Amino acid sequence: MTDHSATRIRTADLTGNRRRPFDLKPGAEGLAALAADLGLLSLMRLRFVGELRPQGRSDVKLEARLLAAGDQACVVTLAPVPFVLEVPVDRLYVAGMIDPEGDEVEMPEDDSREPLPETVDLEAVMAEALALALPDYPRAPGAELGQAVFAEPGTAPLTDEALRPFAGLAALKGKLDG
Repeated sequence: MTDHSATRIRTADLTGNRRRPFDLKPGAEGLAALAADLGLLSLMRLRFVGELRPQGRSDVKLEARLLAAGDQACVVTLAPVPFVLEVPVDRLYVAGMIDPEGDEVEMPEDDSREPLPETVDLEAVMAEALALALPDYPRAPGAELGQAVFAEPGTAPLTDEALRPFAGLAALKGKLDG
């Protein structure tokens, strides 16, 4: 995407009032690679702008804005669904924070807190922020799933309507009334 020395910031260099502004704008090759990694049809624009700064005695704060535009595939029709994003990105890298280990880990209430790394990889933060901000199930206008009905020959298919709690009662009432 870009020069890695400019996108990987040593947290030890952020002391006192030293702030590190950044403005990442991947080129066409970087956009295409990230679009492929995220399963996007296209990524036409991406910008990650903000700053890293010391927070307290030894923590580091990242505040940024992610701006992106592109196309995702509709989950129903696979037609292109455009997206335009402008989202804040906040991270607090905490010195001495231990990353929980194990097969099952409870998610912390504040998911913007992370253990303080030796370096902050701005490209990785940008890619993660984009992945989290994308719509989970994009749909083209008017795209609907419909209803699939399957049954063995000679049997009535089980439909969503028949599974409704009062469907059996309604059928019984119909028989009693008719």
